[in-house]
Amino acid sequence: MASRLASIRNQGLYRTLQPGQARGSRITIDDNNLINLSSNNYLAIDSISTLTSHGTGSRLISGNDIAYYSLEDALAKHQHTESTLVFPTGYMAVMGCITALAVSGYTILSDELNHASIIDACRLAGAETLVFAHNDMKDLESKLKHLDNQGIIVTEGIFGMDGDYAPLRQMAEISSRYAAPIIVDDAHGDFVVGDGYGCAYAAGVERDVCAVVSSLSKALGSFGGYVASDEIIRDLLVNVSRYFIYTSALPPALVSDAQTRLESNLGERRRILHQNVRRMVAGLDQLGLCDADKDHIVPIILHSERRAVRFAELLARHGVYARAIRYPTVARNMARIRVTITAALTRNDIEISLRAFEAALREEGDQYH
Repeated sequence: MASRLASIRNQGLYRTLQPGQARGSRITIDDNNLINLSSNNYLAIDSISTLTSHGTGSRLISGNDIAYYSLEDALAKHQHTESTLVFPTGYMAVMGCITALAVSGYTILSDELNHASIIDACRLAGAETLVFAHNDMKDLESKLKHLDNQGIIVTEGIFGMDGDYAPLRQMAEISSRYAAPIIVDDAHGDFVVGDGYGCAYAAGVERDVCAVVSSLSKALGSFGGYVASDEIIRDLLVNVSRYFIYTSALPPALVSDAQTRLESNLGERRRILHQNVRRMVAGLDQLGLCDADKDHIVPIILHSERRAVRFAELLARHGVYARAIRYPTVARNMARIRVTITAALTRNDIEISLRAFEAALREEGDQYH
């Protein structure tokens, strides 16, 4: 173990847990109050409730509180699907959905930059897995053409580390030609894009997607995950998904919290978020740090793992918290600062952040250019 840790240190990949307290647009670390550019709480909905009830068991035993039905009905209307099923976390929702649907006799076609939860699900599913080049529809179709069995396409809606969108329209056309259902992990697009309905809605392909898996703990700022699908898929998940059956249910207070947030004024939060995105991206683009077409996830590619860590340290000195993302979360030599923009940021926060990036570039010798 010591040898493995030493190797991790030598590669500039060593990670530590930092105690911090996040509130609004700020995070306090070691008594330093920093602007938080590493939050996934995109809509920055204020805290609504406190935990006043606890879980009692799995949903199939004693934990299926009546609050679940109200939330799942609301989420089904939100997703324009027949039904939804809530899981304790988004990670478990992805694992539960893919391992239940992609059984022996099928082949999973998975984007090479899919999230770790999708990768883990593919490893544990009974189906064979083929990885297609990132957002490369020619590669996807080529692989589907040579299958002897049924294909299942799995992609993120918005990729969490790069902030780019899956080409869902082209994917839906390919899906139709080869009768290969699509599963979309929309954790970063749900409640944010497509008038809040997510990536499939924004692309006009809701009817072409077999299942949408999403999170209640990112833009909604609550806790949990869910699968939106036809009723028959929900029934299958309840009956065969180990990640649903063999785990404790969310406490009813958290279920109610998610619904309260879902029914709050999300439209106004999205308006503020998109305004902040325009301001921040325009400033980072002027500094040569990103393209002008970026959305609420902005990767600033620095390549070297050590350089990314150093850059994050320089930003912190100037009052900005933005973490360095390194291998194995991203490919080797593709280390980056991952900026996430939220509705919590004020105009002043954005101006301070942009000055911090400018100062960090200057202090490291402007090597990025």
